[in-house]
Amino acid sequence: MNLKRIFGAILTVLGIAGLIYSAVTFANGSADIKQMIVFGSLGLLFFIAGIGLVKTTKDEG
Repeated sequence: MNLKRIFGAILTVLGIAGLIYSAVTFANGSADIKQMIVFGSLGLLFFIAGIGLVKTTKDEG
């Protein structure tokens, strides 16, 4: 079990959730612009970090 890959997968899922939440609030027009920017940027950051972590971690064995 590779802990870095699991952490990378969790970060990727959190990033996707943040991006989806930001897109839904943008589509509904019900949220503040500041809130959409914060959730969108954090989602993008988590997504990129998670993908990078999964990509660069080598398999053991």
